[in-house]
Amino acid sequence: MINMQSAYLIVSQGYSEKQAGILFFVFGMSQFIFQTPAGYLYDSTERKVLWLSIAATVSMCLTLATAFFAQPMGANLTFMMLVKFGQGAATSFIPPGLNSITQGIVGSAGMTTQVSVNEMMNHTGTAIVVLTASLIGVLMYPSLKLLFVVSPIACIGVVYFLSRIRPEDIDHEAARGLDQKVKIPTDGIYRPPSTTTPTDAGDAPFGKAAVDDQPSFTLNSDWQSIAASAFSSGSNLKADSPLRVLRDPILLTFILVCFLFHTSNGTVLPLVMQTLALGSGRAGILMSGSCIIVAQLFMVISAKVCGEYSGKYGRKTLFLVGLFIVPIRCLILGVLLEFRGAGDASRLMEVAILSTQILDGIGAGVFGTMYILVTSDISGGTGRFSMTLGLTTAAMSIGGTVSGYLGESLAQDLGYKQAFFILMFMSLVPAVLYLVFMPETLAILAKSSSDPRGIASIKEGEQEKVGNYKELV
Repeated sequence: MINMQSAYLIVSQGYSEKQAGILFFVFGMSQFIFQTPAGYLYDSTERKVLWLSIAATVSMCLTLATAFFAQPMGANLTFMMLVKFGQGAATSFIPPGLNSITQGIVGSAGMTTQVSVNEMMNHTGTAIVVLTASLIGVLMYPSLKLLFVVSPIACIGVVYFLSRIRPEDIDHEAARGLDQKVKIPTDGIYRPPSTTTPTDAGDAPFGKAAVDDQPSFTLNSDWQSIAASAFSSGSNLKADSPLRVLRDPILLTFILVCFLFHTSNGTVLPLVMQTLALGSGRAGILMSGSCIIVAQLFMVISAKVCGEYSGKYGRKTLFLVGLFIVPIRCLILGVLLEFRGAGDASRLMEVAILSTQILDGIGAGVFGTMYILVTSDISGGTGRFSMTLGLTTAAMSIGGTVSGYLGESLAQDLGYKQAFFILMFMSLVPAVLYLVFMPETLAILAKSSSDPRGIASIKEGEQEKVGNYKELV
């Protein structure tokens, strides 16, 4: 509900755009600072459920503190900065906790399907929570504090369902990523655990039988011989040094793309919400919440499309769609605000502005799915997937943090229309950078690769296109 908090502070408490930008800059920097320690904690502890429950509860309490202790016109801005710093720290423990517990339950081979389900539930849940909060805000207007009552209700549900996870359900070695050895059946065809029979995996039990406790890697064209040798002899492939990973120009280019994308895109949603909420009373609150709902629904669709087609047609085409959607969206928003002028927006104009959130759902939905796949492709064979994903995610966090303050400053100093036009030009930079300098990373479609290990592979289950490549997830 972080974007709802921004709209609340500006609309209900009279915060300036810069003041709101400062708060969420602090929030983003706190997340960036605590991301790595949070991941280290979950790798080290067996009390993952407890820590995740604490993180969710603290985040909820600080959300309520934002609603009930923020003073008009930012009179206690310093105190609110401390609240946002604490909330950023708490929320940084939630994603690694969820993913760690998920992997500990389903194993690495089950992560592709389960993460997809988790993300769909995440977007759907967000849409429901925001819709409920928006309706409460409309009914209680102009007092908007009570719309945040959905936060403790949702938190109670989170803690309850976490408490239903039994300790023995979580394989903590698997949660750390130490279960990713895949036993190769005698016919040489990889199968996820759901399709592995007891016969395939010896006398081990059905289900998790194909999973063991050795690090995984993405296999190249000699995958069968390497896998057979490594798995039969118990030998371990040596991971690249961090310095070698950081010398990869493709990775460095992609990190820059991630940073620039979030620098230009991260602030667009809050600005759209504020455009609809400012001066529109009850209807503005509902329209503002609808921005998130529309985007979340289309993110579900975008993620599904990426999962189905990125293995067939490659990563680059779909990724470029997500990147170029952002400047198109900003251009449309700028033009709409030009037509609206300085007066109050008509209902038709508000609907037109709201409809641009469809493009947000496509752009952010595609990026959110594809950046993980491209990171996996780039890191294939290095043994440093987690480190590489940490680098790209950190770039996104910093970009989003800079974007929040930059966008609010542009809106306050130059106006919303000019802010959208500036963001349009900024968002063209990562799109062109990816178009010109990033290769196709899906190995079966890549024309060439200077690394003999190749780049990671095609989607599970597409046997007709397997050739010499496999993606072990």
